Amino acid sequence: MKKNAELITWSKALSCGIKLIDDQHQELVALVNDMFNHVTGNEKQERIYFNEVIREAVNYIKVHFATEEKIMRYAKFEGYAEHKREHDNFILTVVGNVKAYKARDRVTLLSFSKFLKQWIMSHIGVMDKQYFEYFRKIATRKEDGTLSITSIDINQL
Repeated sequence: MKKNAELITWSKALSCGIKLIDDQHQELVALVNDMFNHVTGNEKQERIYFNEVIREAVNYIKVHFATEEKIMRYAKFEGYAEHKREHDNFILTVVGNVKAYKARDRVTLLSFSKFLKQWIMSHIGVMDKQYFEYFRKIATRKEDGTLSITSIDINQL
């Protein structure tokens, strides 16, 4: 495998137009690409890397989900409950995959990276698009290009 290969390539199609969320999504994409680039075929090296990165990754995902959920609640997004369930289910699935990986039970760094890619692409592409569209309808664009809902800048939440 080439060094610095991209399992996910960030594109405008993944952008919601809200800088805070786009920045966090780009960080998640970078995290998955970093995991993918640590797939060496050397199980010992991969496990050392995994043990170093997984706690940070899960914490970052939780911060990102909390950010999205806070914005959705503030904006009174009708799909909030369903979206929150998706987030909660994803965290449970990740925790299950982490346990399986640590137990050496059918989960490899490559399969875990691909699982994250698939989830991120489908979640941003389907679930997140719902609130992207909702925000675009209710938000106003400020002079600096950022979106704002009523008088509070959602990039500052």
